[in-house]
Amino acid sequence: MNNLIWFRNDLRVRDNSSLIEAMKGNKVIGFYCFESSFFETDEFGFKRTEKFRAKFLLETVQQLKQELEKLNIPLFVYHGNSVDYLPRLIENHTIDTIFLQKEWTRDEHVILKDVKKKIPSYIKFNEVYDQFLYHPDDIPFNDFKSIPDVFTNFRKKCEAICKVRPIAKLPPKLSHKNLVGTDTEIPTLKELGFTNFSTHVNSAFPFKGGELEALKRVQNYFWETKKLGFYKKTRNGLIGIDYSSKLSAWLANGSISPRTIYWEVKKFERDIIKNQDTYWLIFELIWRDYFKYVSLKYQNIIFKIGGILEKDYNWNTTKIAKKEWINGTTKEPFVNANMKELLETGWMSNRGRQNVASFWSKELEQDWRIGAAYFESMLIDYDVHSNWGNWMYNSGIGNDPRDRKFNIKRQAEMYDANGKFQRLWLQETLF
Repeated sequence: MNNLIWFRNDLRVRDNSSLIEAMKGNKVIGFYCFESSFFETDEFGFKRTEKFRAKFLLETVQQLKQELEKLNIPLFVYHGNSVDYLPRLIENHTIDTIFLQKEWTRDEHVILKDVKKKIPSYIKFNEVYDQFLYHPDDIPFNDFKSIPDVFTNFRKKCEAICKVRPIAKLPPKLSHKNLVGTDTEIPTLKELGFTNFSTHVNSAFPFKGGELEALKRVQNYFWETKKLGFYKKTRNGLIGIDYSSKLSAWLANGSISPRTIYWEVKKFERDIIKNQDTYWLIFELIWRDYFKYVSLKYQNIIFKIGGILEKDYNWNTTKIAKKEWINGTTKEPFVNANMKELLETGWMSNRGRQNVASFWSKELEQDWRIGAAYFESMLIDYDVHSNWGNWMYNSGIGNDPRDRKFNIKRQAEMYDANGKFQRLWLQETLF
């Protein structure tokens, strides 16, 4: 059989089920498209992918191409719409089966549907869930509709019953004759609509995209600095690269699998230390899973103004509020510092994200979807499920059973008591 791997949010060779299955064929090629729709302006006026994630994605695809070549698999890369390139590629290489990670959110669904309309019906699609810690076939719920609406109920049941699957082993590399020439090139940042830029000197995420970079970060955070052993104590930090694992960006585009991280944590627990800190990184991976299951349960309702609770709030869309929030010129210095960090670096801490989201939706009572769309545009580690799930959670229309509102001044006192973080980003306005 002649197989094609359609890469989307699984941009790695290690622990990639689609790749491993596809490599059983006579001929294997890879395909990736920088989809135009992900670089368009959305209904709220934001470019859906800003320069920070665009650069990270380019670095990731470049590294994927190199790693595939080591296995003698060519990667055909395009910029535009998959539907305009994939049918011809399938025909030219007499492809029988397309292997791909199963996605279910709006855009990916539309892209896949459009492609299926344009190719012969005998082409097989082999779709697998490969982005979870707990595989959908292994969770203790009858179907997605019975996923609990409270995280703790989901977590406890899964922890009691589920086993994390082992890392899938890569087969030997293919024959050199499989590495056919490609006439495609990875686009430049300029071709994606951006100018080159340098990483901000104060960025807490000065990392590059790519599978090898993800593995390097695991090696450093776990084994070289052993910071994993302090993760829970430092995870609410605001400054520097080591207050948290920073693995979310690589997880978001699938440069590393959650299973790879999980089993590395388990090795760390065996060899170095097992404590609340090491468990907490697994806890966060379960949260990540949970928001994926929430979106599987509710589908496109996660993008609707009423959220999964379908609550009818009177949301505002005030232009001046949007401008001040984005530019970090609100009445709250702690919000401002976090928003300026995002604007300059494409990154914000977990603590910061919760505060600015709560301020936007609960204090200013602005349309939460504007905030979610802005995060989608700016964040290096944007993940559709975690982003929209967390925004619903913080806006009172999601999975928070207590519907909390953050006291911003109290949060600043607790997490930036000496004002160091605020000074870092607000120096010009404070002094």
